[in-house]
Amino acid sequence: MTKKVAVVVTDLVEDIEFTDPVEAIKNAGHDVTTIGFEEGTVEGKHGTKINIDKSIADVKPEDFDALFIPGGFSPDQLRADQRFVDFAKAFLSKNKLTASICHGPQLMIQTGLVHGRTMTSYLTVQPDLYYAGARIEDQPVVVDGNLITSREPKDIPAFNEAVVAALA
Repeated sequence: MTKKVAVVVTDLVEDIEFTDPVEAIKNAGHDVTTIGFEEGTVEGKHGTKINIDKSIADVKPEDFDALFIPGGFSPDQLRADQRFVDFAKAFLSKNKLTASICHGPQLMIQTGLVHGRTMTSYLTVQPDLYYAGARIEDQPVVVDGNLITSREPKDIPAFNEAVVAALA
């Protein structure tokens, strides 16, 4: 069954942490909608141009089955906007599939809903998760129910496998 996956992203996302998982999700037969501050184009840290399908103002969490938050400097910018925080919070609070890699969990920290969850992230974000009450496992991929987290680009193959399996 085809699932609808929301991907929240803005400028300075880590290119491969967006492109590879999105390609894996699409290749598995699912629909991806990129969501940003506004429709148009954003640019990754290494120059990848990413089309933004919808503005955060024009989407509702209930229209999607899953949320993907790629890393880089994008999540830190998104978490400064309460609309993105509320969007992510809706997925976590309803136990809908939520996946993030690298710095992606920064957006989840802002929701207040990582306490008691088992997670991983990029090395520098792990203390933030810990202080927010998450249990940290320094593994390529950590699956805690419908929450999937990963550390960095070298972990992408394992991350993609876990996300695609969870969407199946």
